[in-house]
Amino acid sequence: IPVRSSRLPLLSDAMPAPTHLFPLIRSCEISRICSTACYCHHKHLCCFSSHFAHGHFRYAPQKRFAALYRPKENFNHFIHARDYASTPQRFYLTPPQVNSILKANEYSFKVPEFDGKNVSSVLGFDSNQLPANAPIEDRRSAATCLQTRGMLLGVFDGHAGCACAQAVSERLFYYIAVSLLPHETLLEIENAVESGRALLPILQWHKHPNDYFSKEASKLYFNSLRTYWQELIDLNSGETTDVKEALINAFKRLDNDISLEAQVGDPNSFLNYLVLRVAFSGATACVAHVDGVDLHVANTGDSRAMLGVQEEDGSWSAVNLSYDHNAQNEREVERVKTEHPKSEEKSLVKQDRLLGLLMPFRAFGDVKFKWSIELQKRVVESGPDQLNDNEYTKFIPPNYHTPPYLTAEPEVIHHKLRPQDKFLVLATDGLWETMHRQDVARIVGEYLTGVHHQQPIAVGGYKVTLGQMHGLLTERRARISSVFEDQNAATHLIRHAVGNNEFGTVDHERLSKMLSLPEELARMYRDDITIIVVQFNSHVIGACQNEE
Repeated sequence: IPVRSSRLPLLSDAMPAPTHLFPLIRSCEISRICSTACYCHHKHLCCFSSHFAHGHFRYAPQKRFAALYRPKENFNHFIHARDYASTPQRFYLTPPQVNSILKANEYSFKVPEFDGKNVSSVLGFDSNQLPANAPIEDRRSAATCLQTRGMLLGVFDGHAGCACAQAVSERLFYYIAVSLLPHETLLEIENAVESGRALLPILQWHKHPNDYFSKEASKLYFNSLRTYWQELIDLNSGETTDVKEALINAFKRLDNDISLEAQVGDPNSFLNYLVLRVAFSGATACVAHVDGVDLHVANTGDSRAMLGVQEEDGSWSAVNLSYDHNAQNEREVERVKTEHPKSEEKSLVKQDRLLGLLMPFRAFGDVKFKWSIELQKRVVESGPDQLNDNEYTKFIPPNYHTPPYLTAEPEVIHHKLRPQDKFLVLATDGLWETMHRQDVARIVGEYLTGVHHQQPIAVGGYKVTLGQMHGLLTERRARISSVFEDQNAATHLIRHAVGNNEFGTVDHERLSKMLSLPEELARMYRDDITIIVVQFNSHVIGACQNEE
């Protein structure tokens, strides 16, 4: 089933996206690469019409496409492949070229100090993205709450296009901020709108220039948000807002608004198609709210949050602050089964996918797994031609009897920060597919402290001569002086995620090869990677603990 629609002339694809011009690979190199690279990523479809090619698919292939697939092969096969008909010269990106690509989307923010003393539990954060899809389907957001305390940070992983991830990255933090506002502030904002006065700023955004907002939809989005805060005013209970409840309500309400906007439509044909694209695509979200020592993580889908903890001996450990909502989570599988009749138990999860199609069991958008069949047909038939001609939007999932099968309700975890909790990593699954959380904790921890704990070199069963071992040790010693050349922790982590070899060290040749892959091959070897690394202020956290 073709699910990618971003090659149509649509809004978010028409916007500038971070892209790079890679050196062209000779024709003989192309044939050599293709001979070992003709497989599908384990989560996605490929080999469809030009409207749906190269996408970040989270859907299982149907049987009629089975002949197009081969088992996934190790990237080392590609690295060491030989063209026996000729011996072409190999082209590698130079270190400056590699750095230019890796640093193109990096962003850093340091929390301002007041009177020489930082009063926030957050020192700052680093973020970065490395595309695999063209355009990238991941999004990121970070903002400081101005009318309440705390900072919001989040990563969003889109599928079936980037429209839903884009909308959620723009809108979700406003819904969370409004959910946290006291009744008096909500009244003040509503009165300002009624009288035409300037509104109180709710959020201070911290955005990279490539992290754009959809100006065309701003009025539509504002009207939906205003309706939400008007309802909160009417429902005022006089009680202090609970952060966990606010996060859950904000997630659910935004997803409901995305669905409602698509059903109602818009007289503006451009906006009408936009809201439909947002609703029919999907996105997972992992959002952190940090206020003093209170850290809340709200997760919907399979992006992750991980806490980096420094032990007494200086070593690093990882603490999970989210759980994947997919077939590997037994509790999540049971939750899905309890929400539907016993007769559907065998068809709910097939091949580790919801209804045999969708990898994440929770997501924004994806109305094909939420709306009734009648509603889907009505919206598609009455929608624009681009939607009606799209085979994916007309496709009804198999065994579709008792929708909704999918929810955007997040799982919220609360953690009280301790002085030994040094940083938080939020990342889309493109990182976690390539690195174990313990390795992530060690790499980031060593980067932030500048202390590199040498680990015994593991050869993983390889036969290594003394000369080769000497070479590995020499390389590692030379690398120590330059390993911290990155000025951004997220960039440093991406460098390892893409360039690590079988010995756990960054291999420039491998990194160069991976970054040189053309668009049509890059997605086969990795997913989009989006990372936010939040560094905590241990002194402030310790002081807060003492006060309590």
